[in-house]
Amino acid sequence: MKIEQIYTGCLAQGAYYIESNGEAVVIDPLREVEPYLEKARKDNATIKYVFETHFHADFVSGHIDLSKKSGAPIVYGPTANPTFESYIAKDEEEFKVGNITFRVLHTPGHTMESTCYLLIDENGEEKALFSGDTLFIGDVGRPDLAQKAASMTQEQLAATLFDSLRNKIMTLPDDVVVYPAHGAGSACGKNMSKETYDSLGHQKATNYALRPNMTRDEFVKEVTTGLMPPPAYFPLNVAMNKNGYDSIDEVIKRGTHALSPRAFEVAANETGALILDTRNAQVFSEGFVPNSINIGIDGNFAPWVGALIPDLKQQILLVTDPGREEEVVTRLARVGYDYCIGYLDGGFEAWKIAGMEIDRIERVNADQLAEILAANPDTPVFDVRKQSEYLSERIEHAENAPLDFVNESMLAIPKDKPVYVHCAGGYRSMIFASILRARGYDNLIDVAGGFKTIKESGKFHLTDYVCPTTLL
Repeated sequence: MKIEQIYTGCLAQGAYYIESNGEAVVIDPLREVEPYLEKARKDNATIKYVFETHFHADFVSGHIDLSKKSGAPIVYGPTANPTFESYIAKDEEEFKVGNITFRVLHTPGHTMESTCYLLIDENGEEKALFSGDTLFIGDVGRPDLAQKAASMTQEQLAATLFDSLRNKIMTLPDDVVVYPAHGAGSACGKNMSKETYDSLGHQKATNYALRPNMTRDEFVKEVTTGLMPPPAYFPLNVAMNKNGYDSIDEVIKRGTHALSPRAFEVAANETGALILDTRNAQVFSEGFVPNSINIGIDGNFAPWVGALIPDLKQQILLVTDPGREEEVVTRLARVGYDYCIGYLDGGFEAWKIAGMEIDRIERVNADQLAEILAANPDTPVFDVRKQSEYLSERIEHAENAPLDFVNESMLAIPKDKPVYVHCAGGYRSMIFASILRARGYDNLIDVAGGFKTIKESGKFHLTDYVCPTTLL
């Protein structure tokens, strides 16, 4: 038997490939499915089932393409109602795969169709639990995402989750290994561990939501405290996962259409496409195509795209590091952005060589900002981190303008004077500055290195540190 966790840091998502005696299953696959097919080929194995733990909100699963290419049926737990062909399993139903067995455990609460898959080895021992978004390491799935679909309040869903955890999961042996669908950085929970798997016994001892003496009311209160509104793309991804989508092959073909600088400019003007520049923030600041939005590929790329581009059908033109075009198109597709219509052939260097118009964003380092504030303490500084980060520790007079809510945050930004913006390390603040730049704010100056360098410099008056209660 082989259990392989395929973890994708950008989405903080874990997919699973499990093989036994020539048969395999894939659980919660990502949109691009060739890696799973390749694993099966190397093992000389047949993918027998594609297991889905629920209708995912934070990414588009590859279940449909994988099923078509492998011939394996898609399996959901009870109450799931997808519009495509699939098998809806019963609670406690078992599926034989080689010498091992998977038992379906219906665990509603995060969503009503949420289901875990319990792996039982050839000796009949319960060995591993693929827990989806029901149980994370250090946390449990947030109960507010499926309120509309379930016609329930978040408190009612949380109470349902309490029962699922107590009756279906906490009764399992302590040595069962828990393999969740997400880890730290995902918006599907409040404060998940950076660890991506753990024993159930250790989770019973350390996970706040599994305290043995916890009442249902205490659980509901703790699980729902500190929840922030979910990213706007979540329900749109649920709809794609439930109703289907274009083949990833078609999406990649459409998105990897090379455009010369002149053709790129014409396409931008004629289509109204959003220009997305995925280069490093520092490189971007030194020169970019006017009206570009910078979301760096080497960061939490897909979640920020999902949070900041409200329309999944928005046409997108790409500026990338040469050679990374297909990677960017693929990672956009992971969160449902299927309408890339081309990329700048030769990257930004080709744009410069062609003599096209160039824009820039000014940057200062922490020492320079300290000097500016010493000379003029009333200089506007905006901290674009999440509210929980801002409340934890900040420059004393800085105002909070979270990137998560940029449309509301921008209303506080003055246009008539220089404004300095920072985040934790420089990634988010450049996104923020580029969005506002495209909207006519030409007075934003980015603080390179963000709060990390501000704190390390020792030159600022900071508030006392307060441990955040949630990282959402």
